[in-house]
Amino acid sequence: MTQNLKIFLADSADLGDFIFKKLSAKSAESARGKNHFNPFNLWQDEKIITMKNIIICILISAVSFAQQIKTGAENSEKYLPLLKGKTVGIVTNQTGIITKEKHLVDFLVEQKVKIKSIFAPEHGFRGTADAGENVSDEIDSKTGLQIVSLYGKNNKPTPDQLKGIDVMIFDLQDVGTRLYTYVSTMHRIMEACAENNVPLIVLDRPNPNIAIVDGPVLDIAFKSGIGMHPTPLLHGMTLGEEAKMINGQKWLKDGIQCKLTVIPCLNYTRKSSYSLPVRPSPNLPNDQAINLYVSLCLFEGTNVSMGRGTEKQFQIYGSPYLPKSDFAFTPQPNFGDKDPLYKGIECNGEDLSSIPRISRLEIKWLIKAYQTTADKSKFFDKRKFAIRAGNEKLQQQIEAGISEEEIRNSWKEGLIAFKKMRAKYLIYK
Repeated sequence: MTQNLKIFLADSADLGDFIFKKLSAKSAESARGKNHFNPFNLWQDEKIITMKNIIICILISAVSFAQQIKTGAENSEKYLPLLKGKTVGIVTNQTGIITKEKHLVDFLVEQKVKIKSIFAPEHGFRGTADAGENVSDEIDSKTGLQIVSLYGKNNKPTPDQLKGIDVMIFDLQDVGTRLYTYVSTMHRIMEACAENNVPLIVLDRPNPNIAIVDGPVLDIAFKSGIGMHPTPLLHGMTLGEEAKMINGQKWLKDGIQCKLTVIPCLNYTRKSSYSLPVRPSPNLPNDQAINLYVSLCLFEGTNVSMGRGTEKQFQIYGSPYLPKSDFAFTPQPNFGDKDPLYKGIECNGEDLSSIPRISRLEIKWLIKAYQTTADKSKFFDKRKFAIRAGNEKLQQQIEAGISEEEIRNSWKEGLIAFKKMRAKYLIYK
C-alpha cells in the first residue's frame, strides 16, 4: 500500500468520524426543537472543507502516482526471472537508473544477479567523456566490476569479451534521432549477440521526442556511426522499438537476427511527455537542448558552433562569420567540451534557450546562417554535413536557394514509406 493511500484512508476515517459526530449533535438539537437541521449545511463547516480539500489533493496525487511512467529498468518483475542463475553482461551508462538514487548495476548486485562485465558506450560508463573521445577499459570503483569500453579499441564486443556471458542487458537513454550513437551501439551489440548466440534483453526507456517523425531518410550510401539505418533524422521510436525493427528488417550483418526480448515501459504512450532525470550526454543539459538537438546538430557539418563550451549547449548557435546581432557568446573549455570550436573567440548568432518547444525538424536556422555568413564557400564541410543529413541533397538544396517548404516536400515520400514500414514494430499507442 502506498504512503499516499495510507494517509488517504486515515484522513477519510477522521473525516467520517467528525461528520458522524456533527450529525449526531445536530440531530439531537433538532429533536429537542432548538433549530431546524439541514445536513447539507455541514459542508460549509470550515474543518470539513479543509479535510475534504486535503483528501481531494491526496486522491489526485495517488492517481498521478499510479499513472507515473515507469521505464523498462523499473519493470523488474518482467526481467529478473530471466536472469535467475545466469551470468550477465550489461550495456549501460549514467542514464541506466532505477531511481535518481539507484543505478541498474547497483540494483542487480543487490538482487544477487551475477554480473561479469559492464559495456560502456560513447562518453563512458559515468557519462563524462567528450563527444568522440576515446574511452579506455577500467574497473568500476564501487562494484569492482570490469568496464569494457565500446568507444575505444573496439566498438563491438569480441567473442572473448562475451565468453561466459549467458544473457546481455541493454539499458541506455536515447533522444529519438539516428545521429545519437547509442542506437549504433545497440546495433553492434545485437550483432555480437547474434554471432555468439547470446540472448539480448533491451530495457526500454521513453523517447523525449517520440511525437516527432521528420527529416530526410538516410541514404545508405552515407551510412556511418551516426546513421546506420534508413530512418529519418527524427524517427519517433524508442530504442526497444528500434531493436525490433533492426531485427525484423534484418539490418544486421548478413541478415542475422539476435534472440531479442524488449521489456517495455509502463503507463507510456506516444502522447506522453517525458523529462529525462539525468543528462544523456555531457552536452545535453536539459529538456530544451534535447528538443533542439537534431535541428542544431546539422550545424556540426558547417563552420557554426552549437554552443559547445558554454552552459547553453544545443540551445544557441553562432560563429565569428555571422553578422553582429543582439546575441553573442565566447566558447571556453568546460565539462561538455575540453576544446570547443572557436575557443576564446566571440561568436555572433541566436539564443534559442527560451523559445517554445518545437514539434518538427527545424532547418530555418541553418538556412538563415548560410544566407548571412560572410563566406558561403566556407560554410559547409561536405563530408561531415552529408553523413548528418543522410544525403548530399540537403546541402545542394540550401546552396541553390530552394525554399524551406520545397525542401520539406522532398522528404514526404520517404517519411510516408518509413512510417508504413515501422508500424509493425511499435510497442506504444
